[in-house]
Amino acid sequence: MKPHIVLLAALSATSLLALAQPGVPLDPPWMLSSEHKSRFEAGQEENGVHRGSLAKYVRAKSTATTGDWATLMQFFSAAEYRGKRLRFQAQVRTENVTGWTGLWMRVDCESKYSCAFYNSQDKPMRGTNGWTPRSVTLDVPADAKSISFGVITGSSGTSWIDELKMTAVGTEVAVDSMPSREQEIELRTKPSL
Repeated sequence: MKPHIVLLAALSATSLLALAQPGVPLDPPWMLSSEHKSRFEAGQEENGVHRGSLAKYVRAKSTATTGDWATLMQFFSAAEYRGKRLRFQAQVRTENVTGWTGLWMRVDCESKYSCAFYNSQDKPMRGTNGWTPRSVTLDVPADAKSISFGVITGSSGTSWIDELKMTAVGTEVAVDSMPSREQEIELRTKPSL
C-alpha cells in the first residue's frame, strides 16, 4: 500500500474508533520526539477541522521551559517520490503557544542525512490561532531513502494538526528553503506577536 494512502487510512480508522473519546493515544506510526520528551504530551482528541473528527496534538506540560521543543511526527520510505517535488499540507491550530509552531519535512538520502529540510521557522504560528492551512514543499533527490514530517512546537501551549495530505506537485509550486544565517538571526531577535 502506498505511504500516503496508509497515512490517510490510519487517520480515517482512528476517527471511527475514537469518536467521543478525549485524549486518545497516538496510533503508530505517529510518535512524539523531543530532547525533553517528558515535558510534552501527545495524542488525539475530538476537536478536528470537521465535527466529530480527531485531531492529533502536541502539548507542553507545565515543566516545559523556554527553548524546549517537541515534534509530533512520522516517516516513510521515499522510494515512490524519488526525483519528484513533494508537498505536505495540513490544517494547524494553536492555543497559547509562546515559542512557535510550524509544519516541517525532512528528506534523508543514501549519501547525506537531511539532504532536504524545512521547518517553517520563518513562517511561525504563535499565540492562539484557529484552523489554518499550512504547507511544506521539498524536492526529493534521486537517492532519497526516507521522508520525515510533522508539526513542531515549543515552550508552552498546544498545537493540533488535521487533514494531512502528501502530494507530488509540479515545478510551478515553489520549494521551501530555510532562511539564510542573517535571516535566521533577524527571526530570533524579532519580538513575538
